[in-house]
Amino acid sequence: MPDPAGLRPTFHRLSWPEFDAIARFETGEDLVRQLRRAERSRRKLLIHALLTDAAKTPERLGPLPSVDTAWELLDRADQRSPRAVNRLLTNPYTGSWAGYATRLLRDGLDGVGPLWLHLGHVHAIAAAAAIRAGLDFETAVPVWHGNAMIPSLGLARFSPNTGHSVATVGGDGRRYFVSDGTSTIRVPAARETEDTGWWSIRRLRSRVGPHRFSLLLDDLDPYRGLYEPIAPERVPSRDVAAWQRLVDDACGLIATHLPGLATAMPVGLVSLVPKPQVLFRNPSASTGEAFGSAVVGLPSDGAALADTLIHEFQHIVLGGLLHLVELYEPDPRERIYVPWRDDPRPLSGAFQGLYAFFGVTAFWRALATGGVQPRRAEFEFARWRECCWRTLRALRSDDTLTAAGHRFLDGIEERLRPWRQEAVSAEARELAEATVQDHVAGWRVRHLRPDPDEVTALAEAWFREQPRPPFTMMTTALPPTPVPDGTWSPARADLARLAVGGADPGLWPTVPGATAADLAFAHGDFTRAADEYRSELSADPDRPNSLVGLGLALAARGRHPAARALLHRPELVRSLHRRVRDRSPVTVERIAAWLGQVVSR
Repeated sequence: MPDPAGLRPTFHRLSWPEFDAIARFETGEDLVRQLRRAERSRRKLLIHALLTDAAKTPERLGPLPSVDTAWELLDRADQRSPRAVNRLLTNPYTGSWAGYATRLLRDGLDGVGPLWLHLGHVHAIAAAAAIRAGLDFETAVPVWHGNAMIPSLGLARFSPNTGHSVATVGGDGRRYFVSDGTSTIRVPAARETEDTGWWSIRRLRSRVGPHRFSLLLDDLDPYRGLYEPIAPERVPSRDVAAWQRLVDDACGLIATHLPGLATAMPVGLVSLVPKPQVLFRNPSASTGEAFGSAVVGLPSDGAALADTLIHEFQHIVLGGLLHLVELYEPDPRERIYVPWRDDPRPLSGAFQGLYAFFGVTAFWRALATGGVQPRRAEFEFARWRECCWRTLRALRSDDTLTAAGHRFLDGIEERLRPWRQEAVSAEARELAEATVQDHVAGWRVRHLRPDPDEVTALAEAWFREQPRPPFTMMTTALPPTPVPDGTWSPARADLARLAVGGADPGLWPTVPGATAADLAFAHGDFTRAADEYRSELSADPDRPNSLVGLGLALAARGRHPAARALLHRPELVRSLHRRVRDRSPVTVERIAAWLGQVVSR
């Protein structure tokens, strides 16, 4: 089997100063290039192993040519233009394809479509490299329900009723085509219309002073999804224009306020998978296999997109680093609270989230310092610096961290610790504290279960009409469970963001899940909010949002023992109330006030 020079791996190492720079949010352009080169080598190894195994059983390629054919075409492309092969190797979705196909081959599965379809995608990669290298060639590629993907270039669209089939790709070095035997489509078409049968991958470009940004808007590649191949979802032209405006705004903010990041980010984040807008959310995701790509929902404004791009860039950087350095030992237990998720996380997920939101914190700090959208920026900065600090403290004590992992957290702390002392407005500080408390308490009431013996002892003390609960009974809790006890609405956090963002209060009632109590709380009418939450609890005393909301409303009016219990031990309040309310009708607030006499933070 040929072994083209473009697929020969090299060895990659980082120095400790380079490692520390990544930890401290000082990842410069050269460092990102190192990570990208390392990722390319990793893909070479993965593809070599995948195709070597596939070649042992040629029948697994189904109606497609042998693996040797793809190797030979890649070798020719590499001899003519190593840059063309390199472009395909660094395409994010080459990585996700290689990982997905490897798992299918290893486990003997078909996946989404037959196995030959996925193994045969190597022919599409080779064809794309050959086109970019300007070769005279002809080969066969898989067709998914009438779609023949030529990675990094575009999609040839035939009849959608063809199921899974094969098309021919070829050309003479100047003109190229894709044919299914019935119709022939030029690649790339001179002018894209519905009649050409060809969709190109669009590109968004933005320039801010010396900084240049270039992002593919890939809505076509089948391996652009996070876990499994997905069908093309062509973004309408009007939405492409909206994406361009938002990218211009986001890149302007990043280049102006974080110029170092503006130099590094274009090297590490090269492709966006666009998704529809989700009101009051900035949904995004990425995977370590697709280094350089992020799945992003259409954001509300440029600042929201900048926040998301930085968040996903941090994930990409850490994903690349984890392919070089072990920061923690494998441990899938879902046990750690993080302020950006509603479920317990394994250490790996918590670590990734910390690094991503560390970058988000730096962004909002830069905007707050620069006086840009000050109310919003100060609130987001105050909120995320506290969230990151809480998570950092939780991770530090985990026994699965390696020495390198501890050192990485040291780097984050070196930057984060002084940020906690920086002044923000009283409004931003108070609203951020309430938002953080809200989420912590909501997580506790749904994922922590008090020790049954503790609850029994407290119930007995309650029925004996003891004026205070026994203090020694207030310290134990079982490990968190990933199965939530009740649902959770982020409506109060959404309302807080709308408030600091200057949104029209008339928009507030449209927030999903927002109740009259939540709206009163957002408007600062804490007396009314407390009354509304009491009404909600009289109808459903177990509702997590109402329990925590009452605690927040009471705390906003001053020190209150019920507020302490509802915000710091809500799971105990609810468990004890469940135990006693059948024998002795009593409100949640009375139970909370009794427990709150001895609850401390």
